[in-house]
Amino acid sequence: MADKVTTQWKGNMVFESDNPRWSSIMMDASKDFGGTDSGMAPKAMMLSSLAGCSGLDVVSVLNKMKVTIDDFKMIVEGELTDEHPKYYHTVSVAYHFYGEHLNEGKIKKAVDLSVEKYCGVMEMFRQFATVKIAVHYHNK
Repeated sequence: MADKVTTQWKGNMVFESDNPRWSSIMMDASKDFGGTDSGMAPKAMMLSSLAGCSGLDVVSVLNKMKVTIDDFKMIVEGELTDEHPKYYHTVSVAYHFYGEHLNEGKIKKAVDLSVEKYCGVMEMFRQFATVKIAVHYHNK
């Protein structure tokens, strides 16, 4: 089954895009490129998609393993090529887990399963970028 989105130009440099499970999201260029900063940057949305895909995997696997955490965040950074068309040639994903007595072995296994097996967005990124992974444990 194919995903389908419709993206409509709203004037100036603004576009509105629907989603199979959400009404819409706005995209816009920065002021440096004639936009008004009224929406998300399309390339940065790709980094958000990577974090969302992997994060969903990790939480699902941790739930199945009955591992509890207090908080979890990912920081994703992408380095663009210098020449057009600019794309991310290197992407770093830092997973941060917070809680008491974190089960580091199971958390690492959940991250590894997402990175190596389940996250389709991660696999897409690997087709054009070097992806670096780091896991950080913040025990209380």
